[in-house]
Amino acid sequence: MTFSIAGQVGDAFGVAVASKFPFVGAVVPAARLGVGAVATQAMARVSYRDTALEALAGGADAHGAVTACTQPDDGREHRQLGVVGVDSQATFTGSECMDWAGGVSGREATGGYAIQGNILTGRDVVEAMEHAWLASSGGSLTDRLLAALLAGDAAGGDSRGRQGAALYAVAPGAGYDGYGVLADVRVDDHPQAPQELARLLVVNDLLFGTAEEVLPLTGALAEEVGSRLAALGHPVVDTGGDGAVGRALESWASEANYEMRMSPDGIDTKVLAALRAETADLRREGQAGPPG
Repeated sequence: MTFSIAGQVGDAFGVAVASKFPFVGAVVPAARLGVGAVATQAMARVSYRDTALEALAGGADAHGAVTACTQPDDGREHRQLGVVGVDSQATFTGSECMDWAGGVSGREATGGYAIQGNILTGRDVVEAMEHAWLASSGGSLTDRLLAALLAGDAAGGDSRGRQGAALYAVAPGAGYDGYGVLADVRVDDHPQAPQELARLLVVNDLLFGTAEEVLPLTGALAEEVGSRLAALGHPVVDTGGDGAVGRALESWASEANYEMRMSPDGIDTKVLAALRAETADLRREGQAGPPG
């Protein structure tokens, strides 16, 4: 009923999944900092997530984690499981999973991956996912997981259609408050779930990512940003000294939930793009100052 990829990029681990099954994100993916990532599916056994992660944390490799889950389980032939550990990976497909069912796993310089699916349109779904994962080498974990998922969907995906999708990933110091959750995004019920997941991941990055490319708030850019902020009800107030535009920017950012991307050195380019997008209609009406 599902296709997924568990992957690793350095010390980041995560899972992306899509299915003709609602709320798939509540069932399939799990990941733990410093340990690994797990995807349980087909006649999914949710307890596999904890069992596999505990096995990895206790020193087992990915194959040992699969064994820890499947050996005591009489229903294992109906299930699928993908596991990626710090230095190992494995995928398991029970003999009674519904066709097409299968998986592939491998390792590259930055880490391992495990791809699996059942009730798929064909083997080419898994092959397309592996190709996309390998072709995106050098990208971030979330970008690579998403690329693989979208490739699988484009190749046919779940033969019954689309409904749910999710991506869960962890990395040290990532996410809100630096807690380590890089992404926890779910599409519970949508006719184009993988594409909606892609849209939401852009929002997730904007809200929970940190400042990347920062431009100094000087000259024409400072004038533009100040004008756009004023159009949104956050005027630049000169209280003496430097930083008046920056203070107005912080006021708007706290309202828009962009605090994670604030920088004392200027404005993050993704925040600037969001500001320009939000004031595009106002600019057409002649209210938002010079163009960007």
